Amino acid sequence: MASEATGVSGVAERYAAALFDLAEERRMLDEVASDLRQLRAMLAASPDLTRLVRSPILTRGEQGKAIVALAERAGFSPLVRDFLAVVAKNRRLFAVPAMIGAYLTKLADRRGEVTAEVTAAQPLSEAQFALLSEQLRRSVGRRVSVDARVDPGLLGGMIVKVGSRMVDGSLKSKLQRLQLAMKGMG
Repeated sequence: MASEATGVSGVAERYAAALFDLAEERRMLDEVASDLRQLRAMLAASPDLTRLVRSPILTRGEQGKAIVALAERAGFSPLVRDFLAVVAKNRRLFAVPAMIGAYLTKLADRRGEVTAEVTAAQPLSEAQFALLSEQLRRSVGRRVSVDARVDPGLLGGMIVKVGSRMVDGSLKSKLQRLQLAMKGMG
């Protein structure tokens, strides 16, 4: 299992580096990042899309046509559309989520930022987002790029990951800890 994860991460790093170099050359780093964030959100929201990129049953051509049609409909830049077509042709769509993460990490490193993954129970308002960004910047001591996601399963609160550190302030986790503590008493 570990070697499989390492293989995917190696493939993802190489593809992300190639995309980053092309985006930098064309002065499209932010546009590509925006398209990739949108694609990641689409993958998170659609189990069907996730099955499409992971399916070993679909042919290269079928996967390629589907992903290019999706990219065109989403309004992705020609660079991202071409990139996804090449990834599909090479049967590497399964690694797209890791490629997106690797690209965004590379972009944050270039800017001297650290990326914070924030999962909240509800969408954050502009004021909450700004306050969270400022608090994270003070805590980390550098600029922080906040990657916010919503998971209603948390019930309330949020989970914040910065590098290898994680703070879980979700209501779901607090209830689980309370349940464990109550089991220990009885």
